[in-house]
Amino acid sequence: MTTPEPSQRDSFTPLKVAFLHPDLGIGGAERLVVDAAVSLQNLGHKVVMYTSHHDPAHCFEETRDGTLTVKVGGNTIVPRTILGRFYIICAILRNLHLALSLLLLSKQDQFDVIIVDQLSVSIPLLRWTGAKIFFYCHFPDKLLTKRESILKKLYRFPVDRIEELTTGMADTIVVNSKFTAEIFKQSFKTLHQVPEVLYPSIQFDKFDRKVDPTLAEIKVLQSDRVSFLSVNRYERKKDINLAIHAFARLLAEDAQDRAHLRLVIAGGYDTRVVENVEHHQELVQLAEKTHGLKTFTVSSGQNDVRVPAETQVLFLQSISDVQKLFLLQTARALLYTPTNEHFGIVPVEAMYMKCPVIAVNSGGPTESILHQVTGYLCPAEEQVWAESMKVLMTKSEEELRAMGQAGHDRVVGLFSLAAFVKKLNGVLQALVQSPSKSSSSIGGIIVVSILIVSLALLYGRL
Repeated sequence: MTTPEPSQRDSFTPLKVAFLHPDLGIGGAERLVVDAAVSLQNLGHKVVMYTSHHDPAHCFEETRDGTLTVKVGGNTIVPRTILGRFYIICAILRNLHLALSLLLLSKQDQFDVIIVDQLSVSIPLLRWTGAKIFFYCHFPDKLLTKRESILKKLYRFPVDRIEELTTGMADTIVVNSKFTAEIFKQSFKTLHQVPEVLYPSIQFDKFDRKVDPTLAEIKVLQSDRVSFLSVNRYERKKDINLAIHAFARLLAEDAQDRAHLRLVIAGGYDTRVVENVEHHQELVQLAEKTHGLKTFTVSSGQNDVRVPAETQVLFLQSISDVQKLFLLQTARALLYTPTNEHFGIVPVEAMYMKCPVIAVNSGGPTESILHQVTGYLCPAEEQVWAESMKVLMTKSEEELRAMGQAGHDRVVGLFSLAAFVKKLNGVLQALVQSPSKSSSSIGGIIVVSILIVSLALLYGRL
């Protein structure tokens, strides 16, 4: 899409916008689409969110309190997995089912733009609605899985080809960082679209709220120990192990630290997701059996328990917004462990809360964190992390305040919701004014639509 003139981008026409997101749970991708939907709605656009799964007990507040209209579909025929396997095939089938639901409903609700993220496979079907398709690429799906066997390579080959083909059928493509833009270019060599970079943002007012220390959900978190904090979904690719190894090394090098430090590991946890359940147990075993640390786990919504004072590693499952706010306010530092993270919204949240960040020196965090100014960018080596943690333990209160303020100022300047919304709205306004796909593109859409449905049916019979 041709970049429009500034005046064209700043114009405003109320639009009917649909979001298509696979699972409205708790995570960085979900936080982004929810913020985008709320912001567009506040501008005056009509917004509806479509998803295959929405659990009121495991979602962001705006999707359950009536702020946003959420419609659930595509979840009655295909399960999330088949005997714990075939995740991507089930995800594709569920996504196609959801797209068909939207396609049928679009006769009543004619949308101007449909915003799709995570899975592009539904784009050819969604084009039949007549809406312009906006695809937000968090990261190429083909790079999120390993291919350790010939069978897995054969299994993924048509899926990867379809991803590239269908991604190119979007009217416009946007990515979350310069890092992802470069990976996009390397991964989809047949595509000539140059994606725009739209950094995720945070809602400052949500982080400016005061926390009531008398709340039960806050009391369970209170401790006299100095806390290092990790916030990530319970997934192996997030490398939470690194935080435990580094924390254990820090304690081993200074016995005095054992009595007044703790590591808090918090993040998205869904009992439906086998990996979440398994990885939590793996992390507990790593802390207890490998390093001899004392652990305790607080389940989601479990606020009537007493965390033992001697706890060195506290595991929290699917924390609330107010709990996250309290943890960021009180932590000595955030430990952000993923390597080659696409963007990473949690470091931005931490910096806004004046909490220094230690992160792996790759991917999106290299665009948000300033080394030795707002935190530390380090190789994924436990010794280096332990040393950085030790530096933060020895800094004076004045030095910590200066680092925290630098992070806060950087977020206000680069990652405000106002900047995010202005650019997003500008892209949408330009998109609805741009020419429709050519007739040759429509022919390709027909062919790919038939191909995808055929392959989906074939896989479904295997």
